[in-house]
Formats: sequence, C-alpha cells, structure tokens
Amino acid sequence: MLQSVDLEKLQDELGYRFNNRDLLFRSLVHRSYAYENPDVVTDNETLEFLGDSVLGLAVSHILIERFPDYDEGELSRLRSSIVNERELAHIASTINLGDYLLLGKGEELSGGRQKPSLLSNALEALFAAVYLDGGLDFAVRLVKRMFSAYLENREEEYLLKALDKDFKTQLQELTQARLKLTPVYFLEAEEGPDHDKTFHMRVAVADRVLAHGSGKSKKEAQQEAARKAIELVNGNSELLEQDAS
Repeated sequence: MLQSVDLEKLQDELGYRFNNRDLLFRSLVHRSYAYENPDVVTDNETLEFLGDSVLGLAVSHILIERFPDYDEGELSRLRSSIVNERELAHIASTINLGDYLLLGKGEELSGGRQKPSLLSNALEALFAAVYLDGGLDFAVRLVKRMFSAYLENREEEYLLKALDKDFKTQLQELTQARLKLTPVYFLEAEEGPDHDKTFHMRVAVADRVLAHGSGKSKKEAQQEAARKAIELVNGNSELLEQDAS
C-alpha cells in the first residue's frame, strides 16, 4: 500500500480530504496490481465506469456556462474534444497522478505510469471515488476546478475548432490514427411513410460494430451513430486496440 505521506500529498494536489481513504486507494489500483496481490480486493475499473458519468456531467456544466448560446450538437462536439484519453491524461499529469498508481511488475516495466490509457482511466476512477466519498457536489466541484484551470490555458480557437468537425469526421480521425482504418456505415432499416421516414444506421470498424444511430435522414442517422461510437471509444480506450489484434 502507498505510504500515508503519498496519499496525503495526492489529497493536497486534489484539494479534497477523503473520509474513506480506502476509496482513494482503490481508485489507484490497476488490475495488474490486483492480480499480483490477492489481498487487494478489487481494482479501479468499476470506479472508472462510474467516474465517466460524473465527468461527463461536470464537463457539460462547464461548457453550458461558458458557451450558453450553443446548441446540443455543438456542446456535444466540444465535450468530445475535451473528454478523451489524450486530454484526460494531460490533466492527470498536472497532479502527477502516474506517481501514485499501483501497478503490476509488467506494467511498471513497460512504462505504465506514463501510459495515457492508464492515466485517463485512473483520473475517472478518482472522480468516482470523490463522488462516493463526499457526494456529487464535491465531485463536480473538483472536476470543474481541474478542467476550468485547464480550459483557461487553452486558446479559445483550439476549442472552437471542434465545432468545424462533425462526428463522422472526428470518428474517422480517431480510427485512422489508431488503426489506419476508416469507419464504414450500413443502412439497417428505414421505416415510416415517404414524407416522414426514420433511418437506422450502424457504424463498424474492422468488422466490429461500434454503435447504432437513427435519424430523419441517412446523414443524420450516420452522425448519431458516429457520436455514440466516439463516446464508446473515449470511454473504453482499449476498444480499438482490441479490434486491431
């Protein structure tokens, strides 16, 4: 287990004191460490799942406050440009989160403390730990503080560039960067009269279906499928790597 001084220092970085320090400890436990240490009850993956929702809620608050005139689609694109593995890893590095991770020997030797996937996952787990320990208000306050400081250091043009990219473009850039592959869209069904049709599409990469979407046009259904796929991939950083294997 980490020494008390380490946990104290991390809490100082967060500006939050845990009532239940076991939650803080658990948020730092990678599955490789839990596997090598049978006395450790669980890893941080369940917390990561919960933290993803806490993070999404808090970032949505930030964007609504900062861009009150933007519609749902614009806000969604902005959120996707912020809540992703690369940006979360960057924010995690500002509190030196990698120094506190509990890793198995293999992950340690392979540079796990610097891996963006591990850092982003641990940060989400940390947000969930704060939520379970102190409630939603404390968790949202922490996310807003960390992300607000981050956003203040980003040029406005950087954020607004996300609005120039629709979801299909964002997904294509993501899959090409990781797999050198382009997403493929398929029409699954269409229903309703000619004047009021609804189209159902699916998007796949490397023969794996990522998401489904519906809309009043094929383009709208594709965009919805791409949006869901981006959220899925951002929430599971290993998904595309699994496809590549």
